[in-house]
Amino acid sequence: MSKVLSSVAWPYANGPRHIGHVAGFGVPSDVFSRYMRMAGHDVLMVSGTDEHGTPILIAADEAGLSPQELADKNHRLIAEDLVALGISYDLYTRTTTRNHHQVVQEMFLGVYENGYFVEQTTYGAISPSTGRTLPDRYIEGTCPICGADGARGDQCDNCGNQLDPHDLVNPRSKINGETPEFIETQHFFLDLPALAEALTAWLDEREASGTWRPNVIRFSQNILKEIRPRAMTRDIDWGIAVPLEGWVDNPSKKLYVWFDAVIGYLSASIEWARRSGDPEAWRAWWNDPEALSYYFMGKDNITFHSQIWPAELLAYSGKGDKGGSPREYGVLNLPTEVVSSEFLTMEGKKFSSSKRVVIYVRDLLSRYQPDAFRYFVAAAGPENQDADFTWSEFVRRTNDELVAGWGNLVSRTATLVAKNFGEIPPAGELTEADATILARVEDAFTTVGDLIGSHRQKAAIGEAMKVVADVNKYVTDAEPWKLKGDEVRDPLATVLHVMTQCVADLNVMLSPFLPFSANAVDAALGGAGDVQPMPALEEATDLDDPTRAYPIITGDYTGARAWGRTPIVVGTPVSKPAPVFTKLDTAVVDEELDRLGD
Repeated sequence: MSKVLSSVAWPYANGPRHIGHVAGFGVPSDVFSRYMRMAGHDVLMVSGTDEHGTPILIAADEAGLSPQELADKNHRLIAEDLVALGISYDLYTRTTTRNHHQVVQEMFLGVYENGYFVEQTTYGAISPSTGRTLPDRYIEGTCPICGADGARGDQCDNCGNQLDPHDLVNPRSKINGETPEFIETQHFFLDLPALAEALTAWLDEREASGTWRPNVIRFSQNILKEIRPRAMTRDIDWGIAVPLEGWVDNPSKKLYVWFDAVIGYLSASIEWARRSGDPEAWRAWWNDPEALSYYFMGKDNITFHSQIWPAELLAYSGKGDKGGSPREYGVLNLPTEVVSSEFLTMEGKKFSSSKRVVIYVRDLLSRYQPDAFRYFVAAAGPENQDADFTWSEFVRRTNDELVAGWGNLVSRTATLVAKNFGEIPPAGELTEADATILARVEDAFTTVGDLIGSHRQKAAIGEAMKVVADVNKYVTDAEPWKLKGDEVRDPLATVLHVMTQCVADLNVMLSPFLPFSANAVDAALGGAGDVQPMPALEEATDLDDPTRAYPIITGDYTGARAWGRTPIVVGTPVSKPAPVFTKLDTAVVDEELDRLGD
């Protein structure tokens, strides 16, 4: 059994999340974490809402709220949506907790004392109309290296190089299109060149492991070619104070939100441990070199997880060119794998709230089953290439695959058992066909499990659904509805016993993808409906500020069904089932396109 850290990208608190966001970080991380628990590993799954940075200030101004009020509102909305989607966090928290502030400041001091922060004069981008600092990602222009238009102030997605806003040709604000002003300002820079050798060695080792997705490892290695110091403080009044004399009381100097946000994986682990009653429990996932850690996000965040965060971890641990030693957190583990998904578009267009090319998680779940969306993401999502969400494909996959394939198999199995026996019957002597299908299903646990464990979820659910089709064919060939009378009662009992065992097995196999329906299927077969434990939203008090409360996501997942075959229990009562999946009217497509204005 391994310690497995599932580090899930932190949704940004400037508004509710749309389905493109959760397709990249939410569903893939949950499928993996649920499977790893079932396979016997000790999983710690953490994340939270990212609440600092200039975009929060901008959104708060537009809403007529304070930054904290906006963050409070959106944190609750996002947390509620993630629970409704069944994302099984051990702790989902937020970056405005006192605990998070303390952990970030401790990390800063460790990096600073080891010599990996350098103070430099640089140019800051200012909005002429508001006088407010513009974040790097809110400035676009032409890349000075490759000439591509649309390069951001922090990097060019076309060539992968790190940039500064001041480098861009014809820079412009994404907020209002104006040309920013650049003023001299003092900031702390993370000395990435002093960490380049250690970063290169780590990435080369990761490449040799053969586990990283090729697009992620290539991009990560490419950005090291032009590595240079990167600013880790900002001219802004909303964020975490720099914990140094002359800086800590300066209201207009804060730590860069991306220095702050990635440290959330550590701070959330520490908060989870403190809430568990064992404040040091987090160390088993962070200090033990045998522990495994997986980071889930969209491809636009690769830089921060394969360069910036590992660099901070190396610097804190004193493993760069300048040496050094760790402070109280000790030597911290580098990521085992950065699991980055590509982008999800919608009806062939990039998601855009302003252009109404969007569907928010809450809106989708108000009309459709969460497992229908989870199935779409697993089967047709942006795992290793950009993917397009269309309503016609969503309806087709729901009706043809979930309802007509898996749902139909469940329904006719439970219906035949209920009608003919009222309970799970015993098996008599197995025919060759019986033994073959039972072996086919049981063997698939290894295949499907290995695919999920190696982050090939599309292939995994594809293999599971092939087995569903094979069992459906077995049922069609066996024709149990024709087996009537006392002289065929034993053959009928045997076929229905085999069908029920196959459905129970497939239900476990599909449960990381479809946790809600897994519990419903289990109940339809006479079980307790507890194959997959579900997350809960709880009101919590800030550990270091009793006057402040906020919702967290947590859960007890120790009761998850073990991965593999569990023999069904003869005599378990089975009643006529209700449909597990809802068949969608094809009129849904036009209705949803009308909502989009198409």
